Amino acid sequence: MAIMKVKFTKTKRDKLAQILWIFNWISTVSGIILFSLGLFLKIEIRKRSELMAKGDLASAPNILISVGVIACFINFLGGKISYDCTDNDKFNRWKLVMFPYILCTFCFTFCILGGAALCYTMRNELEESLYLGLRDAIRFYKDTDIPGRCFLKNTIDMLQIRFQCCGNNGYRDWFEIQWVPVRYLDMTSKDVLDRLNSNIDGKYLVDGVPFSCCNVNSPRPCIQYQLTNNSAHYNYDFLKEDLNIWMKGCREALLEYYTGIMKSIAVSVFLIWLFELSVLIGVRYLQTAMRNVVLMDDPQCDSDGWLFENNCVETAKQNMNIIKNIGKDNQVSMISGMNDPNMHVQTANHGPQNIPTKSIPEP
Repeated sequence: MAIMKVKFTKTKRDKLAQILWIFNWISTVSGIILFSLGLFLKIEIRKRSELMAKGDLASAPNILISVGVIACFINFLGGKISYDCTDNDKFNRWKLVMFPYILCTFCFTFCILGGAALCYTMRNELEESLYLGLRDAIRFYKDTDIPGRCFLKNTIDMLQIRFQCCGNNGYRDWFEIQWVPVRYLDMTSKDVLDRLNSNIDGKYLVDGVPFSCCNVNSPRPCIQYQLTNNSAHYNYDFLKEDLNIWMKGCREALLEYYTGIMKSIAVSVFLIWLFELSVLIGVRYLQTAMRNVVLMDDPQCDSDGWLFENNCVETAKQNMNIIKNIGKDNQVSMISGMNDPNMHVQTANHGPQNIPTKSIPEP
């Protein structure tokens, strides 16, 4: 027994085909949207690739881009099929193609769903990549005269100003590295020499941060050096008073930024998936309804449409025969355990012996 069976009149079939034609064009636009979302995410990741460790962060945007291109092609074909289903003669050209189309589109919709899932699951990978990338970038902040690293100072400063953050995990990260270039250190100063000699690695470490960490919203002039020394500043308490530098780490700030983008993309992709699935259900109803019209050999008759015939396993086996018979000439397709409906239909015999007597004129 057919599952979720619906009866369609000729008018309803035509309206369903017209609606599906419109929806398929809308789905084509949604494919362009998927492509655009994937391209946008790819560009946003590449913008700050120098602040990320090498990893497979491009998988989600690449999948969205590929799915968007394929969606445009599939939905364009679906629109053509739906438009031709308003004409019984044109439908005959597609009747063996429709089920493989539905099967492929059904599998393809889960690729769309997979793209949405990837946007949610790549957060941990992105967080690790940002942690490692920012750690190395901050370490090379002082290397303004080394090729390949000279741009990192400007990159980090612009990042901290743009996202109102400081350091990798926080401003204390700057206390653990030498971020002042050696050529700007006064080697004749006793304080500088004492700091260099007191460090086992010979690094010039200070309890200070770059200027880009300063909080522009603070009414007090920025205190970026001797942050832990209360006596170095008037009316200042390091433990009690809020510092006038950004407290949030750049890893957290960037993670929130990218997470917001990916969540928005994931929701959009999920809605597109639901729409694609609804269109696919409509195409399935149209396919089964039109197939029954062909079986009854009456374009004006009412016909039943359904999602599944008998049960899923039997329906799959029967329709797999259709797929195997595509392109084979003069071969009878088995549909729902029935042979060609025209095979056993009795035809009229117009021989002279079978002409009704009333139709023979009297001499």
